[in-house]
Amino acid sequence: MIERRPFNRLGGANHGWLDAKHHFSFAEYEDPQRMHWGALRVWNDDTIEPGTGFPPHPHSNMEIITYVREGAITHQDSLGNKGRTVAGDVQVMSAGTGIRHAEYNLEPGITRIFQIWIFPDRHGGPPSWGSKPFPKDDRSGRFVTLASGIEGDEDALPIRTDARVLGATVRAGDTVEYRFSDAGRYGYLVPAKGTVEVNGVALDARDGAAIRGEESIRVTAIEDAELVLVDSAA
Repeated sequence: MIERRPFNRLGGANHGWLDAKHHFSFAEYEDPQRMHWGALRVWNDDTIEPGTGFPPHPHSNMEIITYVREGAITHQDSLGNKGRTVAGDVQVMSAGTGIRHAEYNLEPGITRIFQIWIFPDRHGGPPSWGSKPFPKDDRSGRFVTLASGIEGDEDALPIRTDARVLGATVRAGDTVEYRFSDAGRYGYLVPAKGTVEVNGVALDARDGAAIRGEESIRVTAIEDAELVLVDSAA
């Protein structure tokens, strides 16, 4: 089963400094049919104006992955961590027992991010933060694991959940494949750029595809495409 969730039908709000689209219920957007997908709780498509951002605020017991699509995001938290993550790269914050953080766009132009939250396997544990570059050339024509809590994914940023976040770039006319460990896994795929077909289901840029009961997916790019995929347990 693959359910297309068109970008133009997503919930969201434009706050002036932030134009946010929500694939799942978030803040004032509530849809009882879209509370989560397996362990995936939040997928926000955020456009942040220059010189603005999210001021310090708390989180606990959530794995928060930021995929930067355009521009850069500057992070600061209560552990003393500071860092700037640029387009194509990823940062991960394991909120654990509790952390305060701020995320700002200090760039001259807009910043666009996917903000992805995944439930942890267990509550508690010390909070942490990390960032890592993932050159797009390294994931040309294949899925590369960006963040993972699955054994064997040591090159990815660590998260504390039975899930992985993957990225790929695909040239028009080419196909990439991803195989789930079993058909009971939950997949959620969004093309950050480009039009694609997922097992024959057409997706435009920034549409979501909720995937369940598939042993594998084949993604064919109609246009040059940049893909982000979450594979999670229930």
